[in-house]
Amino acid sequence: MSVKFAAAASCDGAGRPRHLAAAVLTSVALAVLTAGSATARQAPDSFADLADALSPSVVNIATSQQVSGDGDSGMPEFQFPPGSPFEEFFKEFFERNRPERPSRPRRLQSLGSGFVIDAGGLVVTNNHVIAEADEVTVTLNDGTKLPAKVLGKDPKTDLALLKVETDRPLVATEWGDSDTMRVGDWVLAIGNPFGLGGTVTAGIVSARGRDINAGPYDDFLQTDASINRGNSGGPLFNLDGKVIGINTAIFSPTGGSIGIGFAIPSSMARNVIEQLKEYGRTRRGWLGVRIQSVTDEIAESLGLSVAKGALVAGVSDDGPAKQAGIEQGDVILYFDGKEVGDMRALPRIVAETHIGKAVDVRLWRKDRELSLKVTIGELELSEEQQLASTETSEPKSSSKPLQSLGMTLSAITAETRERFELDEDAQGVVVTNVNAGSAAAEKGIREGDIIVEVGQEQVKSPEDVLQKINRVKESKRKSVLLLLQRGGDLRFVAVRLEDG
Repeated sequence: MSVKFAAAASCDGAGRPRHLAAAVLTSVALAVLTAGSATARQAPDSFADLADALSPSVVNIATSQQVSGDGDSGMPEFQFPPGSPFEEFFKEFFERNRPERPSRPRRLQSLGSGFVIDAGGLVVTNNHVIAEADEVTVTLNDGTKLPAKVLGKDPKTDLALLKVETDRPLVATEWGDSDTMRVGDWVLAIGNPFGLGGTVTAGIVSARGRDINAGPYDDFLQTDASINRGNSGGPLFNLDGKVIGINTAIFSPTGGSIGIGFAIPSSMARNVIEQLKEYGRTRRGWLGVRIQSVTDEIAESLGLSVAKGALVAGVSDDGPAKQAGIEQGDVILYFDGKEVGDMRALPRIVAETHIGKAVDVRLWRKDRELSLKVTIGELELSEEQQLASTETSEPKSSSKPLQSLGMTLSAITAETRERFELDEDAQGVVVTNVNAGSAAAEKGIREGDIIVEVGQEQVKSPEDVLQKINRVKESKRKSVLLLLQRGGDLRFVAVRLEDG
């Protein structure tokens, strides 16, 4: 733009010099930018003061464990480029000439990071840093090495709490509020990457609410502050010097930092650590439902204007949800006053709810919204959610082509049970054929699947399915919601209705 202004004619439309008009525009633009950034927090000229104050609270963690193995073969090891013709040759050569030695136990060692949360010696780290370890050693910032005891650990959130005995108070950190962190906020990571203690890196919060399939409660902060192997368990600080995250994972094709790291938010970690401190384990809220995502097609088939909430695919017989009247096919929209934006949000909200608390649940059922009161139970790690099946007499054999979905259905008989290896207690209507390219095929429906419900109503015969689909068509909806069973697992699928 500056080049174009400089090359323009000398006067503007009002007879004023062009360079003056450009200067006025520049001043206005700077004023707007300045006003817009007035509330933004500026980065310090240096992070040195912050690093000096925080580093004493960050520790290195070394673990070791004894494993059985073949021991040292005494033969040299060579690394060749992938596909090298020498790789297989030398591998076979050393295997043939490897001396026979008795198997002997050996010790594996690993390194990680952690941080002090109590001057009396409480240290937080990742569960995967200390998992299966026989010995855990904490090294303080001044080089002091202290043996550590594991007070509790939680694999689901990858958190662990350690205790060290010391004759002097340690420098402890403070928890910050990760919920107030915004994308673009400055953060500082301190840890033990590659065994190099006391490493400080800076960056910003790159994203919030990341799900990396690490566990059922994924809600990671993403940061571009350099995080590498050995940073696990270390703190992520805000500019106030408070812990707003625990560095846990990186995304990297090379094993090194490429600017995509993930930290457990303090809003989740703090609650888990308090439970580990008090009980030695977690005590999470339990609702007793199995859920799945609400897609656009499922929302349309249920009469929801927006695809949101968590669809209840199953209800445990002895769970709080069953006692409160929550049913299979309900969509949970709000839980204890908190909006359930998608399926992933519900497990986190329920888990953080106090056991025994009576909460309001707003849900969508058969074209209307209603509220129920649920008293939260305690989640047991060994509990398996199982759904009871309804006993019905075996229907007569029949087969019906369902053109609007592109598949053929049959009643469950002795013949179809044997053909598709169905369970003896299987109830519903079995799919015997799926047309290639049909709406059913697009949704992954295949031969042997059992249709349990259509439009949230149970079906026992192909005629039931046809009748209920015709009813859906009459309501002018473009898709129908099916409850399918495959190998004992239940799931909802919204299938587009075709002409015919």
